[in-house]
Amino acid sequence: MIAGRRSEQGDDCVDANSGELQPNTEAGKRFVAIVAQHRDAFRERAPAHDEAASFPAENIDDLKASGGMAVFVPEELGGLGLASIHDWIVGLERMARADASTAIAVTMHYGVTRNLAGAWRAAVERGDEAAAQGPAGMLRAIAAGELVFCATATEAGTDFLRPQTTAEASAEGWSINGRKFFVTMSPIADLAVVGLRVREAGEEDKIGFAFIPMETPGLLPQDDWDALGMRASGSQSVVFADCRVPRESIQIAGEWGRWNPGILMGRTIGNVTLVAVFLGIAERARELALAGAQAATKTKLDGALASASGVQHLLGEIDIELAAARAVLGEAARRLDAALAEPGGGRPSLEVAHGHMRDYQAAKWTVNQSAIRIVSRAMDVQGGTAFMGHNELSRLYRDVRAGPFMQPFSPTETHEYVGQVALGLYPEG
Repeated sequence: MIAGRRSEQGDDCVDANSGELQPNTEAGKRFVAIVAQHRDAFRERAPAHDEAASFPAENIDDLKASGGMAVFVPEELGGLGLASIHDWIVGLERMARADASTAIAVTMHYGVTRNLAGAWRAAVERGDEAAAQGPAGMLRAIAAGELVFCATATEAGTDFLRPQTTAEASAEGWSINGRKFFVTMSPIADLAVVGLRVREAGEEDKIGFAFIPMETPGLLPQDDWDALGMRASGSQSVVFADCRVPRESIQIAGEWGRWNPGILMGRTIGNVTLVAVFLGIAERARELALAGAQAATKTKLDGALASASGVQHLLGEIDIELAAARAVLGEAARRLDAALAEPGGGRPSLEVAHGHMRDYQAAKWTVNQSAIRIVSRAMDVQGGTAFMGHNELSRLYRDVRAGPFMQPFSPTETHEYVGQVALGLYPEG
């Protein structure tokens, strides 16, 4: 065993040697500061909500009051004006250290808000005041704390490109029927953004999205969320039973079952940020492992657990894994930011869009697998106490297993997809 000088650092303090991701923009720095002010309250509430599988609505109320729900609302409309994907990831990773369920829920709202902000800016730039009015109204409502989104694409036995929940054309508009799973944030959302198979007589099926108020007749929340982890995310199922919406509610995204650049970029941007939640879980596990090793004593060692060479080795493995996870996720986000800053960056060629999806898949696989191992090693450091239900690491261990299931792609599909892109065999769907 090697004795050394140990710095005195408290829980969650910034460790200059940790290499954690840092925001690059002023809006990103404000986002991280907002998250920091809620950290202790979110963490204190998390165990009870995890045990009850209840949604922490008070966390969302806190974020509304601090401006944390209006991160992507343009400054002109009362928000932070965040644009950087990288800084979205940094803020979300910090939030996940306090409560991963809240972080995974709120990023659904952020994704929709970001898209609305993009639509508003595009309309303003081309001088189309009529087209700007709709997004501007919703963005102002978000900034005022009056509008929260949930988003749903997941269905049993299919994928994002092939939704089975249908929108059938009718004289009044559309009739929507089907069942969605993992409708995160839905217990307190005002509007749901729903992925659909759009059907009209005489036309090929399309992928579409509808903005549907949660109180719409035929939209039926099932209150059935009871999962291994992420138990406070409010990811219940929602049934649509002849849910009627106006004609203008649906936006067409492309052909059913086929990739196009817009869908690829949307899935990449919207889902790469979810990976930050699992990086945040790993970061928190590291904090707990360090704190436990420094605080615990062992009779055999006649001192702190941290003096054991085996513990030092485990902590070294954690930091090496974290370095790789941070690097691959941070680089994927920076590449996206750079691409989006180029003219037409949001609508690249199909080949370039597949390249961004490949980068996201590499980051997703690396971070998810590393995070699972990091939490497990942190439990090894703490020993048997980490196995107890009241120990925070036991919740992190359950939460971190949600990462690989996030679409696209599943762990059974990832390597094939990355290999296809490497060979230039770009899948059509």
